[in-house]
Amino acid sequence: MNIKDYKMMIGQKEICFGKQTYIMGILNVTPDSFSDGGDYTDTDKAVEHAKDMLHDGAVMIDVGGESTRPGYTLISEEEEIRRISPVIRRLREETDAIISVDTYKPKVAVAAIDSGAHIINDIWGLQSDPEMIRVAAKYQVPVIIMHNQDGTFYKDLMGEIKAFLVQSIDIALKGGLKNENIILDPGVGFGKTMEQNMEVMANLDQIRELGYPVLLGTSRKRMIGSILGLNEPKLRVNGTVATTVMGIMQGIDIVRVHDVRENAEAAKITDAIMRNLNG
Repeated sequence: MNIKDYKMMIGQKEICFGKQTYIMGILNVTPDSFSDGGDYTDTDKAVEHAKDMLHDGAVMIDVGGESTRPGYTLISEEEEIRRISPVIRRLREETDAIISVDTYKPKVAVAAIDSGAHIINDIWGLQSDPEMIRVAAKYQVPVIIMHNQDGTFYKDLMGEIKAFLVQSIDIALKGGLKNENIILDPGVGFGKTMEQNMEVMANLDQIRELGYPVLLGTSRKRMIGSILGLNEPKLRVNGTVATTVMGIMQGIDIVRVHDVRENAEAAKITDAIMRNLNG
């Protein structure tokens, strides 16, 4: 089920998937993100929070300058760059974190990489703007390819998610991205109802079967709040931990979370059991 000894060079670090679960801490430098909007719009606060997440067990920090919550407000490329660039530069100078930029805009991706980012995290899986694959191929940075769509109608949920990801992989490879620079994300919470999100969670191993490292991003999401009856996203920590454990048991490699310490501890326990059982 797990990828064995799948190695990826990210910046100066060699990441070996299959031996452990990697924690990606979420750093939203936005005023309107669903869970922590406005908390880290100040650069100093953002950098200190990232350092706290690294101390708590994160290896990667995902920096986002535009909210992608349901009903989010679009901002200009210039504004997005203004928000993220100083934070990324400081993280590159002051930490050894692997830095990811959460954007689907090629111009923003270029600015982030020039500022020190190592990974592009594209919520449209290279299918929003054809320029994005040219950016990724030019810099040869890993890309997190996420499934997404407008609307929630599916005839075959998992089949269509996999078909989308296969199409994105084809775009990546034909565009010149190296095979070892691809990470997949089933897109929990994007273009899916609560019931569809739960179906995805129960079938993560099908994404693993595509043969690439898989990232899971469920942190504090509406699905968890609906199941637990919790309207306040910051109260959904325990529910997020449950999805982290479920994901690891199905072979995922990276969890993208707000609450790093709790999820890192859960991942360490689950890794010790599951990866030992699976050899």
